[in-house]
Formats: sequence, structure tokens, C-alpha cells
Amino acid sequence: MKVAVFGTQKYDLESLNNAIPEGFQINFTFLDPLLDEQTAVLAAGHEAVCIFVNDLCDAKVVQTLSELGVKFIALRCAGYNNVDLHAAAKFGIKVARVPAYSPEAVAEFTVGMIMTVVRKYHKAYNRVREGNFLLDGLLGMNIHGKTIGIIGTGKIGLLTGKILSKGFGANVIAYDPYPSPAAEEHGIVYVNTLEELWPRVDIISLHCPLMESTEYIINDNTLAQTKKGIVIINTSRGGLIDTYALIRALKSGHVAAVGLDVYERESGYFFADSSAKVIADDSFARLLSFYNVFMTGHQAFLTKEALDNIAETTIANLRDLEATGTCAFVVGK
Repeated sequence: MKVAVFGTQKYDLESLNNAIPEGFQINFTFLDPLLDEQTAVLAAGHEAVCIFVNDLCDAKVVQTLSELGVKFIALRCAGYNNVDLHAAAKFGIKVARVPAYSPEAVAEFTVGMIMTVVRKYHKAYNRVREGNFLLDGLLGMNIHGKTIGIIGTGKIGLLTGKILSKGFGANVIAYDPYPSPAAEEHGIVYVNTLEELWPRVDIISLHCPLMESTEYIINDNTLAQTKKGIVIINTSRGGLIDTYALIRALKSGHVAAVGLDVYERESGYFFADSSAKVIADDSFARLLSFYNVFMTGHQAFLTKEALDNIAETTIANLRDLEATGTCAFVVGK
């Protein structure tokens, strides 16, 4: 099987090559550009494409892939909001994903991001390197005893809630239309509606997938229902937050701090070095200018364990798709 890997990073090349099982014939073509309407032609001569979160696989791209003879789309991530599943079904292309590569990696990073924004580690680090040991402006707050709202209790949300509840002594409440029976043992208490959650919490942590019902779940209306001084953390998908609404809430002082590992229009900047060019996205540039916004470049998943699991599951998906036409983690309509 020949597989075109789009948006390849160095760690993708190493992890995928190292995960090829003995006896399985698979040849990866590692490509730098992301998949989109212009780059889809690079998949010619391949049976499958392997893509990540910022690759674009809409109906036009899917049609092009089909015309080129591509049979399979292997996502090396859990989310599949960037793939038009209706088009894939129409053209007979099977789509597979990696549903749980390392929930611990993202949960641990999320808690680290909470601690960074509320205890200002990043500011203290920069000060001390410059010889400034003043503590002015570094006042934080305890996590213990605070109420934290988890939106989305899949594996990552559950683990994040468990760490905060069991490890820090926080009061963790959550909303999910499909409650998990494991939540109670993790110290997580469900609320029935988001309207019940917003006014109660000191910190919001987003862990839901991006879909029509969750797009811009953080917006002017929902922010208005939260406490003044709310802290917002997003390590899930950028489109969960209306950036313009968030900027307005930051400018007014309603939002105390924000930690973002994702951004709704991140594909033009993330996973690349943009340090020598002007950021043309005014909203992104404005977010970066706030003293109380801490951003990272979609890094939460990046651990050795996660990369190994992603590579192994991706290759297993491709092997099973080639052999049987389906696999354990196939998605579609």
C-alpha cells in the first residue's frame, strides 16, 4: 500500500516509520504541504492519504482524491470535523481515525495550562531570566476549593476532571449530553444544562468535539452568563470559541485569563515557523497581544507515548482497511 502523508512533521516521519510491523508492505510518501484543493493532486498514485487536524478534506478535495484512485483517508487524530463524510461515502472512500491516542497527554497538558495562567509561571520565568525577582503582578489563586466546569466528558475530559478533583481538591462539575458512568468515581458531578454550569464555575475547560451543535459554544451570550473573572481553557478545537466575543470579554475585563492550545483559524500559522512574517489575521494578533492570554501551538497531544499510539493505530487502520475494507475505528455516514 502506498500512502501520501500530508503536513508531515519530523516526529510524524520517525513515529510512522518506526511503527511499521514486520511483514506489512506499506510505503509512505511524506509531504510537507497540508492537504487542500491545490495539493490534493500530490495523492496521485497512492491508495490512501494520511492527514491531521488542519488538513482540508472537503467535498471538492474528496472528489479529487476519488478521481486519483484514493480509497482510504487515515486521520492521525481523533477529530474528523475537517473531513466531509457525506462526500467520502458518496465516492466510496473509507475514513478512519485514532480515537484515543493518549488522553493522559492532553489532560496533563490542560492542567499545566490552568496552572500556568492562574499562577503565571510564564511571566515569572521571563522575569527571573532578566534578573527581576519582584513578585508584583504575579498574584495567583488556589485551585483547591474552586469550581471548575468541564464541557465534554470523553476520555480527556474525564481525566482532566479526575486530576483536578482528586489531585487538587477542586469542585468539578461537567456537562455532556451523554454522561459517563465513570464520572462519579472521578469526583465529577454532572449538571443538566449548560445554563446551570456557566454562572457557577471559576474555570471552564473545553473538551468537546467540534460539530454544528458545539461551534462557538463560547460566545457573547454564554460569556455574559459567567462570573466576572472567569478563566477559560481550550485544548480541544479552536472553533469552540467565538474569537471576537472572547476579545470583547477580555477588553472589558470580564475574562481574567485564557489558555489556548488551539485557534479557530490556526491552519495558516500552526505547525510552521511564522516568526519572520507578519500575522495577517488581526484577531489572532490581538489575542497574542493580551497580557493575560497564554497560547501554545496545538501542542497538548505531543508526547512520545501519544505519537507511538497514533502511528500504531494509524497503520493498523490502514492494514485492516486494505485487507477487509473496514477497521475498528472507521467513521462515516
